[in-house]
Parts: sequence; structure tokens; C-alpha cells
Amino acid sequence: MSTRSADGDPALSPYRWVVLFACWMSFTLTSVDRSTWGPASVFVGESLAVPLASLGVFATSYYIGYVVSNALGGIGTDRLGGRLMLSISLFGAGALMMLFGSTTSATLGIVVQALVGLFAGADYSAGVRLVASWFHPSKLGLPMGIFTTATSLGTAIANAVVPALIAWHGWGTSYHIFGGISMALAVALFFLLRPGPMLDAGAAAPTADSPSTGLASLVHNRNLVLTCLAGFGGFWGLYGFVTWANALMIKGHAISPATAGAVVAIFAVTAVAIKPVVGYISDRFFGGARRLPAVLLLALFAITLVAFGNLSSATGFLWLAPLLGAAAYGWTPLLVALVPRLVPGAITGSASGFANAIWQLGSVIVPMAVGAAYSATGSFAVGFLTLAAGPVLGALVMLAVREGTTSSTSGPLAAATRSQDPAI
Repeated sequence: MSTRSADGDPALSPYRWVVLFACWMSFTLTSVDRSTWGPASVFVGESLAVPLASLGVFATSYYIGYVVSNALGGIGTDRLGGRLMLSISLFGAGALMMLFGSTTSATLGIVVQALVGLFAGADYSAGVRLVASWFHPSKLGLPMGIFTTATSLGTAIANAVVPALIAWHGWGTSYHIFGGISMALAVALFFLLRPGPMLDAGAAAPTADSPSTGLASLVHNRNLVLTCLAGFGGFWGLYGFVTWANALMIKGHAISPATAGAVVAIFAVTAVAIKPVVGYISDRFFGGARRLPAVLLLALFAITLVAFGNLSSATGFLWLAPLLGAAAYGWTPLLVALVPRLVPGAITGSASGFANAIWQLGSVIVPMAVGAAYSATGSFAVGFLTLAAGPVLGALVMLAVREGTTSSTSGPLAAATRSQDPAI
């Protein structure tokens, strides 16, 4: 198969869209693997004799592995190459999904969930590297925008399909099916994908302030640290909702699993449209400023979480889900776009990685926190008040941030960083 365009420029080859689609498919599947837990959690708990309040341990275990993998995945990708790392990530996550679907031990299940996260988290950096190698750095916005819709679609697919699979043949079936699909796609992509010619195009030359020598400056950057804390609070609410909404609706208000799944699916689908819309509005009407619209969206997120926690009918949940989803996901591109303005251009990549690691910690801690709150009170509303505490913190912290005007980075990594989705 030729990877050159009609005029001989490999950077313009139609094959680059094949690479983008393949990486998007892989990222979508690992996102489905991550999101399957939400609609399956209650049934896994019943099968393994795990009380509702303890189910958060499984999700926390997954996110611990996921955060570690995100931190180390870039190193593995640089050493092994995007194609091999992506295939290993997807195949390993799929195999462990199948193993989890057959487990009869809660202890083993917790360990396997951590390993699923450890493999799945590496998929992101591998996909970014491959896509960046086939698109010119100045043209990465659209492909990275498409690539990062995978996280939201993965949540939507899992919540739309898993309840039906559980009703058909039990909770293990969903893990077996998605695990098998992941493994098959991993093998196909190993033979299909190849690195492109643009990997080093436009990369900034090493300087005294490069990431290898300037990392210490990140923790002393007041505005960056505040932005990290704001994102932590936002992710607390976002992934706490994704993890606990199904179980709380089913147990708290006897909502059917299919309806609960539909609510979360609507919540997630909203993100596909809201991310580019919010970015356009902030550029067009806020002069490129990110702080104020981020504060407004985080505040709206907290308000809608509290409102959701005070509903009791399936109709109410379904009607509020789109607004809740818009607020939950709308702030994410704003904080991603803000980080490059807070640091020198030479360390934008390091700053974005540092911020993303802190943001993801919210995903690690919140499942157990909500479980403890619900266990102590038995209250649906208190569970959602616990979730709302995160974006309240985020909005208050963002008020103290002062946006910088530091020049942006250049090169594939910088372009990918500007377009990355922190919800991985």
C-alpha cells in the first residue's frame, strides 16, 4: 500500500486518515473497557458478594493503574514506537478484560482491574505519537479533536450496550465481548499501522529551559499549581459521576439498569459536541481567555450535580443529563488550552503532563469517597453533594488564577498537547 500522495508528499497521504481512524478506534475501545464498570458495577458486586459502599475500590484500583500508565506510557512509546505500544496496550487490556469477566474472587478482581488500567492508559500516548507522525504540526487541531472524542464515545457506548448484554447473559459477557474485540483489533493494527514522516517536524531544539532541566519550575508556578487543583476538582465530579451514577440511580431510586445506562450515555454523548463549541465561544467572545468561562462551567457543573441528586424520577434524570454533560465536559478543553499560557514554551509538554497527572488523581480518590459518604448516610443526595464538592473547589481555585501570555510551543508535541483531552 502506497503512503504517498499524488504529488509525492508523504505528509499529505490519504493513509494518514487511516492511521487517525485506527488510533481513534483503539482509544475508543480502551475507553469502553474503562467505562464498562459503571453499568456493570452493581451486578459485579452482587456476584462477588461485595457491598455497594465497597464497589469504589474496584474503580480506584483501575484508575491507579491508569494514572501510572499515563505517566510512563510516553516513555514506553518513545522507546518501542507507537505501533507496538498501541498494540501491546490494547491487546493487554482486552485479555485482562476477559479475565475479569470470568473472575469469582473480589480480591483477584481488584488486582485485575488495576492491571486493565495499567495496560489501557498507555494507549493514549501511543495514539498521539502515531497521529502526530502523519499530520503536519500546524494541522493537528482537527485530527486531535477527532481522536479525543473517543473518551466520551467510549462512555456512551458502554452505557448504551452493557445493560442489554447483562440482561441477555450476565455481567461477564460484556467484559468477554469487549475484551475479545480489543484483542482482535490490536492484532489487526499491529500489521496495519506504521509511523509517518512528520514525527520530528517543527520540534523545538533543546535549550537550557527544556523539560530535562526545567521541571522544578513547575511546582513553583503558582498559576499552574492552581490550575492543577482546579482540574483535580473537575475530574472529581466528572469521573465520580461516571463511576457512581448507575449504581446510585439503581439502588437509590430503583431506576432500571437500562434507563440508568441511557442517562449516563446521554451525559457522555454531549461531550462530543460541547468541547469544540466551548473552545470556539471562548476564542470568539472571550478573546481567548479561559479562566472566566472555566469558572462559570465548573460552577454550573456543581449546581447541576446537586440538582441531579435531588431528582427522583427517570424522566427528570433523562432531561437533566444533557445539561449536566455539557457542564461536566465543557471546562476540560479550557484548562488544557490554559496550561500553555502559564509556562515558557520550552516546557509546555512537561507542564501538560504534570497537570494531567494531578487531574487524574481526582479519578483515583473520588470512587471511595462517594462510597463512604453513601455508606454513612444511605442518601442519594449526599452522594451527589460529595461529587459537587469537586467542581466547587475547582471554580473557587480558578478565580485565583491569572492567565499568562507566554508564547506557545511548537512542534508535534505542542500541537498534540493543545488538543489533548484530559478525560483519559
